Amino acid sequence: MPTTLIEKLSRLKGGASGVHKSISALAKAGLIARLKDAKYDGYRLTYGGLDYLALHTHSSRKHVYSVGSQVGVGKESDIVIVADDKGTQKILKIHRLGRISFRTVKANRDYLKNRPAASWMHLSRLAAMKEFAFMQALKEEGFPVPDPIAQSRHTVVMSLIDAPPLRQVSTVPDPASLYADLISLILRLAKHGLIHGDFNEFNILILEETPSKSDPEEGKDAQQQEQGGKEESVVLTPILIDFPQMVSMDHQNAEMYFDRDVNCIKTFFKKRFHFVSTVPGPFYKDAKKTVGRDGAKRLDASVEASGFTKKMAKELEAAIREQQAIAAEKAAEKGTSPASDDGDDDLDEDDSSEGEDSGQEEEPQNVFIVPNSNSDMVPEDDKLEAMEGLSLRERGA
Repeated sequence: MPTTLIEKLSRLKGGASGVHKSISALAKAGLIARLKDAKYDGYRLTYGGLDYLALHTHSSRKHVYSVGSQVGVGKESDIVIVADDKGTQKILKIHRLGRISFRTVKANRDYLKNRPAASWMHLSRLAAMKEFAFMQALKEEGFPVPDPIAQSRHTVVMSLIDAPPLRQVSTVPDPASLYADLISLILRLAKHGLIHGDFNEFNILILEETPSKSDPEEGKDAQQQEQGGKEESVVLTPILIDFPQMVSMDHQNAEMYFDRDVNCIKTFFKKRFHFVSTVPGPFYKDAKKTVGRDGAKRLDASVEASGFTKKMAKELEAAIREQQAIAAEKAAEKGTSPASDDGDDDLDEDDSSEGEDSGQEEEPQNVFIVPNSNSDMVPEDDKLEAMEGLSLRERGA
């Protein structure tokens, strides 16, 4: 936005000098950045600024009061522990589509030619909207997913599930049983008209639960085990996460997505647990026949009716495919698979959010999400100086 337009729209006291003082403060904090090589003097919002706006909204709605450690860094999102004013811990997921593209431009690729930072911010917002909408729909139908709490801009607040991802699980008591549960989840999603699209060991949490004695059958089993001097059995419950790639069973590439989800589970169980099912499939053509059966609600249709349109879905899908292509190319250069290259090492790379071709300043570091102290993403002390010891509410005042 041109500085002259900022002066006109802001209506700040003190006129032009007051506006420039505010701009200077925002730029120093990394919330906006000056345009480089532009035909006019102006500034743009940074991802740090977008983070601040989202956090301010969550704070004003009392969903988030304090921000804790960063617990996950991926190619397309950051995962942070937050808490409300009562101390209840939650998960804040910050979508960051474009991260791979920004880092890859320096290798003489032209991925940003027609996609400036504002576009990636828009797509990150669409990813958050889609994830929240599907999480709500799935939760209402009793699917094992985190509780969706709030969504603002490119962020989603959800309940904290104290469980590791499947990729961190080395052994399970009964691989066949867990495998059957996961395949059943795929088929149950299909019955409601959905395909997860990224159903793998990274996006499945394994929750360990002890059977409740309030359940007659489970309680009876537990009592028998106790009488036999054995420990109570532990029930493994898979929890699904990460829904930006979810598609309808009517999608033009539905069979490919369905088969990929099934094969991801088959491959993982064979490699990790040395388990191979003797039952073939499941197959898309058979799952397709079950859509809407027994009164199952078409969740693909209900999500579209909630406001996430087909146009939005196509736009987001194209961006995600672009990200996957870049990730695959990057992994091939490293000699790894895209799935195994989960982004942890990306912190050592250039974390700028703009490419050389964009004609804009590099994206400043995020100054509000402060990761663990050993992270390379910790911002400079002078950027945090004015905010140390302040809650989100005070920062947003």
